[in-house]
Amino acid sequence: MTRFIENALRLRRELHRHPELSGSEANTANRIARFFQPLRPDLVIRGLGGHGIAFVFAGSEPGPTVMLRAELDALPIQERRAVAHGSTADGRSHACGHDGHMAILAAVAEAVGAVRPRRGRVVFLFQPSEEDGCGAAAVIADQKFREIEPDFVFALHNLPGLPLGEVVVRAGSFCCASRGMVISLAGVTTHAAQPETGVSPTGAFCRIVELLEDLPTQLNLRGEVAFATVVGARLGRDDAFGTTPGDARVVATLRSENDETLDRMAEQTSAAARRIAEGRGLSVDISWRDEFSATVNSAEAVEVVLRAADEQRVRLLDGPYRWSEDFGRFTQRWKGAIFGLGAGEHVPDLHNPAYSFPDELIPMGTGLFVNIIRECLG
Repeated sequence: MTRFIENALRLRRELHRHPELSGSEANTANRIARFFQPLRPDLVIRGLGGHGIAFVFAGSEPGPTVMLRAELDALPIQERRAVAHGSTADGRSHACGHDGHMAILAAVAEAVGAVRPRRGRVVFLFQPSEEDGCGAAAVIADQKFREIEPDFVFALHNLPGLPLGEVVVRAGSFCCASRGMVISLAGVTTHAAQPETGVSPTGAFCRIVELLEDLPTQLNLRGEVAFATVVGARLGRDDAFGTTPGDARVVATLRSENDETLDRMAEQTSAAARRIAEGRGLSVDISWRDEFSATVNSAEAVEVVLRAADEQRVRLLDGPYRWSEDFGRFTQRWKGAIFGLGAGEHVPDLHNPAYSFPDELIPMGTGLFVNIIRECLG
């Protein structure tokens, strides 16, 4: 196993040096393909939902298909940590640790390639476009995915702030559904000395921001993770002192622990924003981006994770994490679970320019996934 870990570590550092953003992961997929070539998988499927790539290792007897998933994409964040294997791409880095997730799957694949399962199949899926919420849905919709449709699906995510190697999991919602909302308002500019002759979006702009910040109270949501975060706002121009604003834009993220509540939040927020805008003579356009379903773990898959964790420290969560993960697209359709793996209590947070995946997690994550495969396939 030591050799597998060393190979995976070299791969992680190579991937870290060459990060690619969602939808542009062609070279990352090629690097993964070169790593897998000597492992002689029984089936390789390229171009899954974009640049996704999957490798299948089959046993000699029929049995379940177990799929492990890692993410190909990096983030548009300038790295601020001096390491020998630092990012060579300006403004891009693996600040979420997806390079480490890929390395773990690579080490597991070497172990599976060396000792094939007696029955069933193991699928290693390297999924594109997780960060923008498009990748999992695109993979599932791809006709090529029918060849590897799983019985069980598993994934992990490294979690800074928790003890190194601690496993965290729960049945039910593990992380939240979320949806990016863009509200664009359009009025009519006029001379700043005669504001009454124009149609300014200022009042509606302020009211909509207030509406979003107070959303849980308005919807009477009690004891449930559900809220909106204003992540961007723009009103008119900041260099036109002689002109009243004619347009405005509010960008927010709606977030809830289940899809049904998120749908309700989206419907009511859209209706309220339209009423506010139209009541002031403005036109309004509402669009949506980065849509994530809640990731809901099945009880059966969580039991597999708990047995696989063996002697590792395990903590059962009382409620879901607030962040989102598009792995929920898989758990909507197949039995599965995503679990967290502590990355250390005193390291930068995910999406921080100084974050870097700790190499010590590679053997820990590898052992967990190897045990998960054994639990599912015997």
